[in-house]
Amino acid sequence: MDRRSFILRGGAVFLGAPAFLSSAIALAQQEGAPAAGQAQPFSFDILTAAMKEKAGREYQPVAETLPEAVTELTYDQYRAIVFRPEASVWAGQTPFELQAFHPGWLFKQPVHIHVVENGAAARLHVGAEMFEYRAPLVDPAKFQGMDFPGVAGFRLLYPINSPDRMDEIVSFLGASYFRALGRDNFYGLSARGLAVNTATSVGEEFPMFTDFWIEKPQRRNKAVTVYAALDSASVTGAYAFQIAPGKNTVMEVTARLFIRKDIERLGIAPMTSMFLFAENNRNSFDDFRGEVHDSEGLKIVRASGEELWRSLNNPRELANSFFGETSIKSFGLFQRDRDFDHYQDAEAHYERRPSLLVEPLGDWGKGWINLVEIPTELEVNDNIVAFWMPDGEIKAGQELEYRYRLTWGAIEEPTETLGRVIALRSGMGGVSGVENSEDLRKFVVDFDGEVLRNLSPGSNVEAGLSVSRAEIVHTAVSRIEATGAWRLVIDLVAEGDAPVEMSGFLILDGQRLTETWTYQWRRSDGQS
Repeated sequence: MDRRSFILRGGAVFLGAPAFLSSAIALAQQEGAPAAGQAQPFSFDILTAAMKEKAGREYQPVAETLPEAVTELTYDQYRAIVFRPEASVWAGQTPFELQAFHPGWLFKQPVHIHVVENGAAARLHVGAEMFEYRAPLVDPAKFQGMDFPGVAGFRLLYPINSPDRMDEIVSFLGASYFRALGRDNFYGLSARGLAVNTATSVGEEFPMFTDFWIEKPQRRNKAVTVYAALDSASVTGAYAFQIAPGKNTVMEVTARLFIRKDIERLGIAPMTSMFLFAENNRNSFDDFRGEVHDSEGLKIVRASGEELWRSLNNPRELANSFFGETSIKSFGLFQRDRDFDHYQDAEAHYERRPSLLVEPLGDWGKGWINLVEIPTELEVNDNIVAFWMPDGEIKAGQELEYRYRLTWGAIEEPTETLGRVIALRSGMGGVSGVENSEDLRKFVVDFDGEVLRNLSPGSNVEAGLSVSRAEIVHTAVSRIEATGAWRLVIDLVAEGDAPVEMSGFLILDGQRLTETWTYQWRRSDGQS
């Protein structure tokens, strides 16, 4: 999965399809679709009925083709094409503006955009006149007068940081990928409409948002609604996104899915991120920066209220972790560390990457959070994937609906009653200054928060620990006088090459003081 590509980058009952369905929705491969500008009735139920009917037919990839000048664009040439701000849809009419992404380079399947107003949708015309073609394009004139059968995707702008400046707040670009920003954020991790057979032997399938319908906001609206049609060999779907930008940008998502063929692993509310290195594997990289990651941990809030923090890793071999949950409250990939000094990257600004939290709206029942960690040596690769995997088989003919809330931003986590993991370090185990066994490995976990800083140094803080496939040689809990944080130290020896699973939390007089830290480590990950 090439991250650069995207930086540019329960059952339900539905209404039946109306008689004018085939002309109401301009799907890319549908004959007789209305031309750009022709308005047709539209609603989420109309879209839902169309995707349900489509799931009963054999999958047909988008058949439209782009002009040769577009398909041959290189990476650098594609980056040189920018949307003209004066061509923005709704400029001066609503608080939001809409801009299209030029087709070409990796984005060769045309995507259609429709604008919805007063219950009717009209396909948006997008032509070369809406873009500026800069160097290194050697002959920009060859694009003059060119019309496109579709675009690569789109972005929405809103004055999120300053009332007198329009900022990009969300983009949909590539397959079913999309990203959003909270206030003062830089783009980092991405979400997806759906994950199909991720990290399985059958090979991953990437469903695509083929069409979008965007409701024109009123002048005073602070939210905008986007609808999308999803299509692939195994599934179709109708999606609704209600997007409210702010300090944290919040999306309420409804996904109505129609299964075409059996799916081995279905991923709901998937997200994709990058973790290259941090304190736990810093010595594996010869880099002037202290940390490089878009996300540093997976956060899970269980039905009981227990909070888990799974520190991320960049393993030497692909790693799959599963967290069995029932009626889960939330999960997400978080970027907690907001200190520039820890990263020292004045261009990428990893300290300003958003966290992303998923909160089910309704009971999702039994299932698993699946975390996939993929080895990488480059920060341009998204190597972290997380999603909800429902219990039970996913069979052809099933109809599923999932509703959830996505929160993007520098999400604050209360620490008055619960300490948080702020750092994980690892290295050769044992006592410094003496020769230790090469098999001995040390893990140092720092917890911080108001609940911990209010404790006296002599407090009888203990650790609740669980380790599988390893022998614990030594543990210790102590207060760090310089900061008031508390430190858990674990020395262990792995019993073999299988992954070692660790978890721990701090307690005082039988009461938990912290979230539960978890981690997976293999001996093959090395001693660095």
